[in-house]
Amino acid sequence: MPLDHGVSTVVLVEGISDQLAVERLARRRGRDLRAEGVSVVPMGGAQAVGGFLDRLGPHGLDVRLAGLCDSAEQGHFQRALERAGLGANLARCDLEALGFYVCVLDLEDELIRSLGAAGVEEVVDALGDLEAFRTFQKQPAWRERTTEEQLRRFLGTHRGRKIRSAAPLVDALDLTRVPRPLDGLLAHV
Repeated sequence: MPLDHGVSTVVLVEGISDQLAVERLARRRGRDLRAEGVSVVPMGGAQAVGGFLDRLGPHGLDVRLAGLCDSAEQGHFQRALERAGLGANLARCDLEALGFYVCVLDLEDELIRSLGAAGVEEVVDALGDLEAFRTFQKQPAWRERTTEEQLRRFLGTHRGRKIRSAAPLVDALDLTRVPRPLDGLLAHV
């Protein structure tokens, strides 16, 4: 993986929606990651982290690394970081010390908890998806779930919805209530 000239730090994220959220939050905080030499790279899934660490880590280009992943993918990140020689028996606090942050469930869950269901519904409405969400809520499998659970699943049901909603969800955040993993990641880089 060739890096653009001037890149000194690479932030590894699972997908494009994560990339858009990180980049948008940085801009909202007045940061220009590109000018700072930071590149946010979507890997196409957490299973790819080992290959990225091989190319970019201490045995590759040896750039400064950080990352963000879902809790279900924490093990992929731990094992890959250990294989890359960046630690052993890494606990979540060790991952954070290395600049790798884990979302409680996933980034959408973090944003939903920070914004609250009503705030996320406002974003869904602004994107023109509120009627579709109301229909989704009536489906038997989702009727009895919490609005937060419904929203999380709804954001992931339509191809591109997570990508389309990432920046607007971050735009709606109160900057004093930024999800801990996003806040920690940006503080690290």
